[in-house]
Amino acid sequence: MNCMILDDDVLSRKILEEFINKTEGLILKHSCSDALTCINIFKKGEQVDLIFLDIEMPDMSGIDFLESILNPPQVIIFSSKDKYALDSYNYDITDYLLKPVTYKRFLQAIEKSEKRRKMMFGNDAGENEIFIKKNSTLVRLKYDEILWIEALENYVIFNTFKDKYTIHFTMKAIEQKLPARKFTRVHRSYIVNTSRIEVIEDNSVLIKTEEANKSIPIGKSYKEKLMKDINLIIK
Repeated sequence: MNCMILDDDVLSRKILEEFINKTEGLILKHSCSDALTCINIFKKGEQVDLIFLDIEMPDMSGIDFLESILNPPQVIIFSSKDKYALDSYNYDITDYLLKPVTYKRFLQAIEKSEKRRKMMFGNDAGENEIFIKKNSTLVRLKYDEILWIEALENYVIFNTFKDKYTIHFTMKAIEQKLPARKFTRVHRSYIVNTSRIEVIEDNSVLIKTEEANKSIPIGKSYKEKLMKDINLIIK
């Protein structure tokens, strides 16, 4: 998991940096002392899976930071006070750690985040569903319900027959998570469910929806792969 630290206390950041660097499966991408720096990182579209967040910080509190991010990744609070614990769980945090934190307690929090991540994206290529975070809840989505996935700045939108789900994720990361036998990328901004393709034209595919067909462009660099991914018969 790609990790970010947001804490104005230098010593706390160093402790977390050491914990992250010696824990298998964690990659420290950013260690920040102010919320604005982290917000700008999200605006650039960088993939962050887990944030270690302090609450009491100058200019912008940890809670204010969470409210400024649409569908934030998993959050582990790292605070010197327990008075914010109850309110923080309204933001669907994964765990709440009181400073000073031992490495053992840190690992317990990481285990929670790993279990939650597996529940959201699955750990087996044979799975036929994922969980999408919507506000403070997790919504089960079967692969067959997904029509296409579309990039929107620093987010991706899952389009289904019934609803749309926007999450903070990169297209590359989503492409790696979804089974290649069911989904194919046809454009830098689009991934489609191949079973939902009605028609393939020269430079677009048509996806049938309940209202009307959705035309999705095919990028030149993706067309050859698309032809290999479908069951193509040429006379």
